[in-house]
Amino acid sequence: MAQKKVHCDCMETILPVRDTLDVINGKWKVPIIISVGAGNDRFTDIQESIPGISPKVLAKELKDLEQHQLIKRIVIDDYPVKISYQLEPYADSLTPIIRALKDWGITHRKKIFPTI
Repeated sequence: MAQKKVHCDCMETILPVRDTLDVINGKWKVPIIISVGAGNDRFTDIQESIPGISPKVLAKELKDLEQHQLIKRIVIDDYPVKISYQLEPYADSLTPIIRALKDWGITHRKKIFPTI
């Protein structure tokens, strides 16, 4: 009689990975984090540093990243009012993840497109 294969419970890994992806998933969140981390602190600077992002999408994603405590919106009460963005210290915890994604992407691109 064939022995039944025992399945491991992967939820211990799947749930936190899913939580992480829920926060940084999408086309724009990681580029926004990278842009703000690179010193683009004004809305237009962020938008210009990320080709193809619309103002509406940028505003939505900035609000979402602010809710997740990764980006801080700073209102400077001047005339005219100035708004800038900066990374929260908590966003530093994403640096090794973004670096690992970059390294993997470079390696993968070389593997898939060896002539480039």
